[in-house]
Amino acid sequence: MALRSRITGIGSYLPPQVVTNDDLTEFMDTSDEWITQRTGIKQRHWVDSAGVTTSDLALEAAREAMAMAGVEAGDLDMIFLATISPDHFFPGTAVFLQRKLGAPGIPAIDVRQQCTGFIYGTSMADQYIRTGMAERVLVVGAEIHSKGLDISTEGRDVAVLFGDGAGAMVLEAADITDPATERHILSTHLHADGTYAEDLWVPAPGMAVGTRMVTHDIVDRKLVYPKMNGRNVYVHAVKRMPEAIRESLDANGVQLDEVDLFVFHQANLRINEAVAQRMGIPPEKVYNTIEQFANTTAATIPIGLAEAAKEGRLKPGMMVSSTAFGSGFTWASMLYRW
Repeated sequence: MALRSRITGIGSYLPPQVVTNDDLTEFMDTSDEWITQRTGIKQRHWVDSAGVTTSDLALEAAREAMAMAGVEAGDLDMIFLATISPDHFFPGTAVFLQRKLGAPGIPAIDVRQQCTGFIYGTSMADQYIRTGMAERVLVVGAEIHSKGLDISTEGRDVAVLFGDGAGAMVLEAADITDPATERHILSTHLHADGTYAEDLWVPAPGMAVGTRMVTHDIVDRKLVYPKMNGRNVYVHAVKRMPEAIRESLDANGVQLDEVDLFVFHQANLRINEAVAQRMGIPPEKVYNTIEQFANTTAATIPIGLAEAAKEGRLKPGMMVSSTAFGSGFTWASMLYRW
C-alpha cells in the first residue's frame, strides 16, 4: 500500500465577457481568418471590470473544485496558486485567495512557472501528499492577461493569443494498493532551460531594467508588454512536449495507446496538432479548448479538465496525460488516472 495523490475535485471559471476575433479588428489591423489560421483561436474571455482581480477568478474556480470534492476551506492543508498576472507585485496572489476562501494559517504559495505553472504546482502538492506532510491540497491556475496586453497592431502577434480565466484542482491523500487500476497521480516531470528566457517574456517592470523598477521611458518603449520569438517557441515546444510525454509514459511502463485522453497546455492549436501528429496520437484523443478560451497560461490545463468532465469527455478511470511548454523556457508533464 502506497500513499498517493488522488484528484477529487476540478473546477473552472471564465469571466462572462467574450471577445471574438472580429471584435479585435476594432483595435488592430487583423482579421478572423488571420488569427484562426495561425492560432486556431476564434474567441477569448476578458474581464469587463477594472475591479476584477486574478484572485477573484481563482476563488470562483476553487469553489467549484472544492464543491465537487466535498471539502470546505477549513479542510485544506495547503494552497498552491500558479499565475504570471498577480494581483500585486507583492505579496503573492495565493494569500489573497486564501483570505477570500477563509482559510487562514495554512501555507499559501505562489508558483511563477508561466504556462507550466499548474503542473509545477501539482507536482509540489503531490510530493507533500506522498511524504505525508499534507492530506488535502488546493492547486489553482489563474490569469488576467487582458489588462497587460498591447492591444494594437504593433502588439497583435501576442495580444490575440491570450485570454482570462482560472482552473482549480483538489488533491487528497489516498492509500493505493493497485497502481495499475486505482485513481491517482502516477508521476510528474519538470524541466527548465533559462538559455531562452528572453524569447518569451515581459522585460519590465523589474530590477534588471535600470536604476528604477518602472519609469515613463520603460512604459513609452512598451517594455511592460509581452515579447515573443514565435518561431523559436514553436520549434522548442514541438520538441519538448513529446519528450515530456514519453518521459512520463516510460517512467510508469505505460504505452501511448493506453492513454485515453490528452489534455495539453493551450498555447497554439498548431503546436498541439504538431505534437499529436509527431507522436501518432489520434485527434479524437486530444481535448482542446483554445478555440473558445485562447491561452490562459497557468489555467489552461485545469480549465481543460473541468470542461472535458462537464462534456463527458473525461470519465472516472481514464488514463490522462498532460504536458505544457512555456516561458522560461519551462516544460513539464504529468500522467494520472482520473
